[in-house]
Amino acid sequence: MSVERRAAVLGTPIAHSLSPVIHNAGYAAAGLTGWSYSAIECAEAELPDRVAGLGPEWAGLSLTMPLKEAALAVATEVSPVAAAIGAANTLVRRPDGTWAADNTDVPGMVDVLTGAGVPAGAEVLLLGAGGTARAALAAALELKASGVTCLVRRRAAGEELARLADRLGVPFEIRDWVDPGDPGRAELVISTVPRGAADGFAGAAGSWRPETVVFDVVYDPWPTPLAAGAAAAGCRIVSGLDLLLAQAVGQFEQFTGVAAPVPAMRTALEAARAAR
Repeated sequence: MSVERRAAVLGTPIAHSLSPVIHNAGYAAAGLTGWSYSAIECAEAELPDRVAGLGPEWAGLSLTMPLKEAALAVATEVSPVAAAIGAANTLVRRPDGTWAADNTDVPGMVDVLTGAGVPAGAEVLLLGAGGTARAALAAALELKASGVTCLVRRRAAGEELARLADRLGVPFEIRDWVDPGDPGRAELVISTVPRGAADGFAGAAGSWRPETVVFDVVYDPWPTPLAAGAAAAGCRIVSGLDLLLAQAVGQFEQFTGVAAPVPAMRTALEAARAAR
């Protein structure tokens, strides 16, 4: 008889999440009977009580907005990367019942960007300065970026990100989001802004260099105007779906202690996305 083991993604809104598709496909492919993964609506103020009320069958939690900062407060152990950027997307249950916080967005970004051919020492153009931009900044550090230029709509958010860049030792420059039409000499463009916010780049495809890698964290709808315009200019494209899978692989392996069956997880994700 199999022992029940549970995991879930928490956040709000959460009904749209494709994380259950990825993880449950992984459990099936890995032969992990008794394992299940669900989506749970949870606001920031509810997180401590939610976590405290989970039984011993719970192996791990994935955290999405707006819980990535709040997750640190419910953990007794925080990984260096999560501590550095002040955000965690993963909580792992320890044998003693406590929780450890980690951030798999950062290594996930590094994996997908390295796979897309981003060279060490790349010059990075970062769009936006929110929570995902923190992970992007840490990924830029791992990629040994020569510098990061950040276009911001809110100067205060950019200044907060600049302080993180200073702590990490990443060369960083803030620019106001006035006319974001030309990516300039950037070898890597990372858009962390919501759907529609980066559409102004689509009309500037003629000024883009084909060797530029463009990563848009938005994946619904896909392709975004940003991704379509960059692809038309010959740029290599990385989507938010690529990151969704990569960060889930890291969580799957921490939750289960088993190597993730990545092809099966990717196939399930692509099928679910196509069905929407």
